[in-house]
Amino acid sequence: MDNCVFCRIVKGELPASRVFEDEATVVFMDLQSVNPGHMLVVVKPHRANIYELDDELAGAVFRTAARMARAVKEAFGCEGVTLFQANEKAGAQTVFHFHIHVLPRWEDDGMALAWPAKNPSREALEEMAAKLRAVL
Repeated sequence: MDNCVFCRIVKGELPASRVFEDEATVVFMDLQSVNPGHMLVVVKPHRANIYELDDELAGAVFRTAARMARAVKEAFGCEGVTLFQANEKAGAQTVFHFHIHVLPRWEDDGMALAWPAKNPSREALEEMAAKLRAVL
């Protein structure tokens, strides 16, 4: 993808403050950081979203994200870590190349994750679980 900013970073065509790299992933600091140590874990091959990851690449990117979470905890002494990953416009994805945000967190850091809980009935939950099992 010639116009994909993350592909260009992976190829070294655009500057990035790289933290880590292996055969499947590259990690660099987020230009729009929420807190010190905020990193992006990016898959090297262009994959627009989670649906395009095979199990091997999905495992590789999550292993790297876990490693970066441990590193940021040790390096910055954060009180917690949030991993954030979004897919498609309706899911709040803004760069259409699969990536995971590793966000170091502190109490009262101003970042909020909130959603309107709908509290479905047990019967509705069972119906949803059955639909999911049917496609697996």
